[in-house]
Amino acid sequence: MAGTVLITGANGSLGLALVSYLLSTYPAHTLLLTVRNPSPSDPNTTKLHAIIAKHPNSKVHIETLDLASLKDVTAFSQNVASSIAKGTYPKLAAIVCNAMTWSLNSGVRFSKDGLELTMAVNTLAHFDIVLRLLGVMEEHARVVFLSSESHWPGKAGFEKYPPVIPEDLEQLVKYEKDVPGEEAGGGFLSVEKTDSTEQQPELSKIRVLAVDPGGLVDSRAFSQADVPLLWRIVIGIANFLQPLVKRLNPKLNSSANAARDVVDLAVTEEFAGKEGHFLMREHDDSSPDSHNEKVQGRLFAKGVEWCGIRQEDTALPL
Repeated sequence: MAGTVLITGANGSLGLALVSYLLSTYPAHTLLLTVRNPSPSDPNTTKLHAIIAKHPNSKVHIETLDLASLKDVTAFSQNVASSIAKGTYPKLAAIVCNAMTWSLNSGVRFSKDGLELTMAVNTLAHFDIVLRLLGVMEEHARVVFLSSESHWPGKAGFEKYPPVIPEDLEQLVKYEKDVPGEEAGGGFLSVEKTDSTEQQPELSKIRVLAVDPGGLVDSRAFSQADVPLLWRIVIGIANFLQPLVKRLNPKLNSSANAARDVVDLAVTEEFAGKEGHFLMREHDDSSPDSHNEKVQGRLFAKGVEWCGIRQEDTALPL
């Protein structure tokens, strides 16, 4: 029996495409989908239900999850582990850490735990979920983190401040107020980190992948009110001319094409045993900091601290 695929942010632009591709191409899997707003009045959740309705025999569970609250993340993970133990749905075949947020022009924002919101949602919430659910994953399960070229200093087209790992890691979650006019520069500050399970025999076959899906010019993230007007104009033109623009810049992509890459990496035999960083579906190098074992160790320890994870909360030795 095919396992469960957990997708966060399932009603986002890429999330909707992931669900559609999974249901149409790999229908044997059970889908566990999280959304922040489950209300039928939410247009994005309505789109998600419409996609699911096209597959009446599908096995889909939609759960409410606010990734900006570590309390909610803990409760969700505990409920998932309990449900799998009871046989409500199969063990996890894959976790796709898809949900994201950013604040490009409206200044720094904070989570319910007082942590910088982008770091809290994009990184820490997913780190928390993965560690808490390792014990209910299949032997050859995969964890897929969404990445982007912005994690590598100098590669993001709109970069203003290079992303760096500060000596004081608290700076990643405790930003000072932005200087007026410089808010967009901090919107790309994020950290990519993956965690090895190689030294734990029962977890050693679980694979971790970070996938840069390319620049999703049709993502509604670029239509948010706080995205600078010039950016919206440029990205809107790129979306309209996408087939032509993609020839000039192969890194540009659509959500539908990206979904095929991400899902295939997460569940297909073609990519069994693969891990590391991918650009679309091709293995690609990641930033120098992501290869620095000292940095990895510091980030891991600090992530455990920020998330309040105890040894009894995870199958991975801390």
